[in-house]
Amino acid sequence: MSLGTEATTGHRFALVDVNNFYVSCERVFDPRLADRPVVVLSNNDGCVVARSAEAKELGIKTGTPWFQLAPEAERMNLVARSSNYELYGDMSARVMEVIGRFGAWQEVYSIDESFLGLPAAAEPAFAATARAVREAVRRLVGVPVCVGVAPSKTLAKFANHIAKHNGHLDGVCSLGSLPAADLERLAARLPVTEVWGVGARTGEKLAGQGIQSVADLAAADPARIRKKFSVNLQRTVLELRGTACIAPIDERADAHQIMFSRSFSTPVDTVAAMADVMTVYAQAAASRLSARGLQTAVVTAFAGTSRFAAGEASNPSVSVPLPEPTDDPIAIVRAAVAGLEARLVPGVRYVRAGVVLSGLTRAGAARQGEFDLFGTPDDDGAPAAGRDAQAAANLGSLLGDVKARFGQASIGLGAGGVQVPADWSMKRQYSSPKYTTEWKDLPVAKA
Repeated sequence: MSLGTEATTGHRFALVDVNNFYVSCERVFDPRLADRPVVVLSNNDGCVVARSAEAKELGIKTGTPWFQLAPEAERMNLVARSSNYELYGDMSARVMEVIGRFGAWQEVYSIDESFLGLPAAAEPAFAATARAVREAVRRLVGVPVCVGVAPSKTLAKFANHIAKHNGHLDGVCSLGSLPAADLERLAARLPVTEVWGVGARTGEKLAGQGIQSVADLAAADPARIRKKFSVNLQRTVLELRGTACIAPIDERADAHQIMFSRSFSTPVDTVAAMADVMTVYAQAAASRLSARGLQTAVVTAFAGTSRFAAGEASNPSVSVPLPEPTDDPIAIVRAAVAGLEARLVPGVRYVRAGVVLSGLTRAGAARQGEFDLFGTPDDDGAPAAGRDAQAAANLGSLLGDVKARFGQASIGLGAGGVQVPADWSMKRQYSSPKYTTEWKDLPVAKA
């Protein structure tokens, strides 16, 4: 059984993936980074989380601690950048907007990947659309993408892998346009762990059944795979044969919660300092909530010690149900600060913390129900509860407007309004400017 390149529906799935996303975002605004080995570092500049092709050629692995590379960086012509989450998030939104123009539907799979639905057409049209997507993202955003097109999601991922690792394809691969002999050769050569959804552990178990390659899995008996493994792997086999079993998802599971978490550059060991942390993090989460037009019903706050620290670990966490869904930053900050405060162990050195907002609903839906016929009216006759809710909405909107105009650090509640970074704030020694989200960091062009 060979891979399926023809779909009975005529429709196709495209997977668009930004190449080396973090590094590519940095290169858009700093041409000096082109053709140089570049690495992007994790929180507090700890270890490598993204690499350019040139850095990979030097043998630098993901997860390598920066302190091991720093002494040799100059000799290797290696450039390091701290993670610039504000820049990457904004660039991702721009990329996804451009990609969405080309499909009947779009499913944003991750910060740098998106599935796209292509209507039925003759085979050459799919490759032409893929090339148009690649060119539009390059021209309008400035980052390189690879596009894989196939009759199912699993095959689209496979096609994207082929596009990325075969330079003569120029970043585009529509499986239906490949010669059958070439496709069979690739499927027989690539290990089964290159299939979307097949991890190392499942790969070992499949190897025990004599299934070593992508072609082996495509040829496996679906009923036997279901019996020996799972219905999900059975679907994968069918998808490899060209039967689309994994439908588009309108909103991914992680879209049902909003999280803001960071590691500290120096440990936090007092209740007062942790209250400042919660004030800043809860406001950041509330800003994302408001930007998406949502309200939250539950605020979860957590903190943790280092797993390498001596002594007993402490990982306090608390979920605080709110009286009613809200996007009020004051209510969210109060819930996070008060909830976690009672669970902290005095003197313990916490190295990370975060705030999670869940139970999300569209803003306005719940607010319509806040009109309380039996509430105590104010002087002008309006119910007090409705007035408070409207005031909270106005505050959140006001904070958002000011930050959008003057920058994220321009205004905030409590410690969130202090522009001088606290001792515990995340270390970003090699950070690039926030080119697209801070007015003061806008690139300047001179002619």
